[in-house]
Amino acid sequence: MLFKLSFKNIKKSIKDYTIYFLTLVLGVAIFYMFNSLDSQEAMLQVSTSTHEMIKLMIDILGVVSIFVAVILGLLIVYANNFLINRRKKEFGIYMTLGMGRRQISKIILLETIFIGIISLGIGLIVGIFASQFMSILVGKMFQADMSEFQFVFSKDACIKTCIYFAVMYIAVMFFNTIVISRYKLINLINATKKNEKVKIKNPILAIIIFIIAVIMLGYAYMKVTSKGRMVNSIQDLMPPVLMGIAGTVLIFWSLSGFILKIIQMMKKVYLKNTNMFVLRQINNKINTTVISMSIICLMLFLTITILSSSLGLRNTMQKEINEVTPVDINVFKIANVSGKYTKYGLEFNATEEQIVDSKISIQETFKNNNLQENILKDIVEIPIYAQNDLTLEKFLGDKYAEIDAEFPHLIYTNPEKIVKISDYNKIAELYGIEKYDLNENEYIVVCDFDNQTQIRNRVLGDKNKLEIAGKEYISKYNECKDGFIEMSSSHTNTGIIIVPDSCNLTQEMKKEQFLAANYNAETEEKKQEIEKIFTENDSNFIQELSKNGLDIDGMTKISLIESSVGLATIITFIAIYLSIVFLIASSAILALKQLTESSDNKQRYTILRKIGCDEKMINKALLKQIGIFFMLPMILAIIHSIFGIKFAILILSGMASKEDLLPSIIATVIVMGIIYGAYFLATYFGSKNIIKENE
Repeated sequence: MLFKLSFKNIKKSIKDYTIYFLTLVLGVAIFYMFNSLDSQEAMLQVSTSTHEMIKLMIDILGVVSIFVAVILGLLIVYANNFLINRRKKEFGIYMTLGMGRRQISKIILLETIFIGIISLGIGLIVGIFASQFMSILVGKMFQADMSEFQFVFSKDACIKTCIYFAVMYIAVMFFNTIVISRYKLINLINATKKNEKVKIKNPILAIIIFIIAVIMLGYAYMKVTSKGRMVNSIQDLMPPVLMGIAGTVLIFWSLSGFILKIIQMMKKVYLKNTNMFVLRQINNKINTTVISMSIICLMLFLTITILSSSLGLRNTMQKEINEVTPVDINVFKIANVSGKYTKYGLEFNATEEQIVDSKISIQETFKNNNLQENILKDIVEIPIYAQNDLTLEKFLGDKYAEIDAEFPHLIYTNPEKIVKISDYNKIAELYGIEKYDLNENEYIVVCDFDNQTQIRNRVLGDKNKLEIAGKEYISKYNECKDGFIEMSSSHTNTGIIIVPDSCNLTQEMKKEQFLAANYNAETEEKKQEIEKIFTENDSNFIQELSKNGLDIDGMTKISLIESSVGLATIITFIAIYLSIVFLIASSAILALKQLTESSDNKQRYTILRKIGCDEKMINKALLKQIGIFFMLPMILAIIHSIFGIKFAILILSGMASKEDLLPSIIATVIVMGIIYGAYFLATYFGSKNIIKENE
């Protein structure tokens, strides 16, 4: 009998279960999708380093999935609580007819199992098909060969999803049992007649609190988007973050205290159609859901900021990586080693072999260590100099104190890199970038790192003078010129001083020997073979260097692209995963709160009908309520996000650009529109169904 009753209850209340069911299906599908990536990983034809990147991403997503499972679990319990409260009167009738709490618990247990099995099944089906597109996306992002791609079912992801959601359902069952055991018959019978206690706030106090909240948010926005001390550490960042959270809570707390009063003074608006009813309903909702609205707003803010920034970062990195990797390989080694030398900020004792090798060219080092001949082409090798007393601090001159106060995290004590104009132009010609010319008393600074460019331009604007190798030189331009020597994954050249060939740069001032070249190969397969010679530890060349105790460094175009693509993809996938979960959670909470309000206020809509409002007016009033309820946290979240994205750009300066944000913002709007819109429509139609029910 209980089995039949449970099944009939589900059929009868299927519309009430829409939001709950939608949340479960989306949760299962997303959980499966992001945990099934390893099923296609073996089919993707990628290099060893990319293979390791994919494995790292899968491991990170596995850890993130635990956090996601906790969020989804709490959300499912919250959604289930709505259904239980919705059916209090029904449970009261059961108890009046002689049914015990244990039997009611069994009914709910069976219903939970039914819904759980159905949602798990549908969610897995959706997830299995969607995961194929996810695997294609992973392959495209990692630039993999997709020729071996095929439809794959991930057994491990399916088992993991079933286990995690089974634990969640068990938690829901346990919660239901506790809730039912505490119900009293009189409270259940009169559940629909209980009125909500609404505290009326003092409008003057509410306005004062609102102004304080706006000032707090404004101060927090200013601090996180300034280029000063506030972005240098977590300790510095915490005060504006806490002020932002507090300001958000105070905004929602104060809104219900004066918005209604203000609109009441606008008689034409307030008395038009059902606006009076709608505004009072909204006022009461905000008044009783301050914390919920604040949490939802902050989750939406995180969704918008994380998703937009991560997609923008990926777009920028993909665009820049081709610009900053114009050749196949860069090699450099420290010159003039004697006794001890510094590398990566650490001090090393040099061997006799290293001391001797530091005096010769890189090409000679290659030859002495049996590197195959003609393996490289388009070879350009140049020296890079430094003058110990010419540091960034010395370069900034009188402006050092001002800039140090604004950017205390910069390193000002390292010697500046100096290159002769003819040497730089050789590199520039090979790279296909702009070449320059100089008069005998001039210098140029080439730099492509935005923040450093802006700092140096403050000095160069005054035609800054420098003393190099005993002679004074003046800046040819009042700004940095675009350019670089060493390849990297983005525009990170912080500045190189270019001087005339006549500059008396001595052998003792030579700090590095630098080589740029292309692989002598016509196909990608041949390039990969040469790549292994320079990058794999078991290659003959690397073994020979190690045997001779030599220490040279370098970077290759292939490895830079692979690491850049891998890093960008990992960040993007984690961002998408967390953002979608935050979006589902915030949308579901909003939807369930609105459905609860609609259930509690059925009698008020009945009164509207009795005083002459037709169904069209009532539905319009309901649509306005839900629209305002959904838009309020979204509007504040968008305002937060404007400054959050600016902060992300500031932190990732040199890696993310404003120009690449537009496509990522459009993608974020589409994703949010689909999920947020789906919950909005489900909420509207669900509420519409609730207020039409007969008493």
